[in-house]
Amino acid sequence: MIDAMSESSQPPPSRHGASPTHPAVSVVIPVLNESRHLRDAVGQVLAQSYAGDLEVVLALGPSTDDTDAVAADLARGDERVRLVPNPSGRTPAALNAGIAAARHDIIVRVDGHAEIPEDYVATAVRTLDETGADNVGGLMKAVGRTAFERAVACAMRSRIGVGGGTFHVGGGAGPVDTVYLGAFRRSALDRVGGYDERYTRTQDWHLNLKLRQTGGTIWFTPDMEVTYRPRSSVKALAKQYFQYGQWRRVVAREHPDTLNARYLAPPAMVVGTTLATALGLVWAPALLVPAAYVAGITAGGVAISGGEPARTRALTPVALAVMHWSWGTGFLTSPRSLGR
Repeated sequence: MIDAMSESSQPPPSRHGASPTHPAVSVVIPVLNESRHLRDAVGQVLAQSYAGDLEVVLALGPSTDDTDAVAADLARGDERVRLVPNPSGRTPAALNAGIAAARHDIIVRVDGHAEIPEDYVATAVRTLDETGADNVGGLMKAVGRTAFERAVACAMRSRIGVGGGTFHVGGGAGPVDTVYLGAFRRSALDRVGGYDERYTRTQDWHLNLKLRQTGGTIWFTPDMEVTYRPRSSVKALAKQYFQYGQWRRVVAREHPDTLNARYLAPPAMVVGTTLATALGLVWAPALLVPAAYVAGITAGGVAISGGEPARTRALTPVALAVMHWSWGTGFLTSPRSLGR
C-alpha cells in the first residue's frame, strides 16, 4: 500500500490543460472506512461531463476495512486518481492534506460516500465564475433506503427537523452562511489557512465563517445537488447529532455573535421539557409542556412525511425527537476542553 500511495501521489501529466472557461479542477475526498462506497463515489467523479482537466485526490485515513486496497486499485486504474496519507484519520486533517497535494486552483470537496450528478463539477466551476464567490455549494438531498432512513431523510429536509438551513431545505440561489461540501478557490482557502483541524465536526461551518469574516461570499445554488445517505439506526443518529450539538457550542464560545434562535431552540427545549416533566411529578399541569412537545413532533412528523409508507410516517416523529434531544443535550453538555 505504501508503494502504491507513493507512486500515485506524484502529479501525472495534464491530459487537456486548463482554459479560461474550463479551468483544471482538483476533487478532494477524505476517506476512512469507505470500502462499500468509494469505488462508486470516485467513479461518479471520473465520469463528470467536464471539459477541463480533472484529478481526484484521496486522503486516506487508517481504515480498518479494505478501503486502502480499493483506493490503490482505483489509482492503478486511472492516472487521474492520486493518494495521500492522513494518519490522524480526522476529516479536517484529510481535507488539508488533500488540498496541499492538489495541483489545481479550483478545489471541489466530495465525500467518500457522496452521490453527485454528472454535471456537478461543471456547475460548480460555472457558478464560481459567475458569482465571484469563494465557495459555492448546493443541496444536501437526504435520501433513505430503509423505513428509518427515509424517516430521518424527511426530518433532515424539513424546517421542523433542522431549522432553516438552505442547504437542507432548499431555496433560491444567493449568499448564505454555509453550504454542503463546497467548491472553492484555492486563494480563499489559503487566505484563511484551510480547515481548522481542531474541529471533528462543524469544520465546514467554521471554515465558511472564516471566509465570510475575511470578506468572502458563500453562495448557494439549487443547481448543485448531492445525494446524502442518513444514519441507519437510532444509536448512530443520536451520536451524530449529539456531536453536532457539542461542536456547535465550541463555535458559539469562540464566536458568540453567531448564535441565533435556530441554534438555541434545541437546548431550550431540552431544559424546558425536562424541568416541566420534573415539576409535573408534584404539579400535574406542568405535564402539558412535554405533552405539547410530543403532540407537536407527532403532527409535524406526519405533515412532513406525506406520501411515505405508513412505517416511515410512524418513525418520522421518532427521528425528529432523536435529532432534537441529541443536538440539544450535546450543546448543553459540551465540555470547555473540546476543541482546544
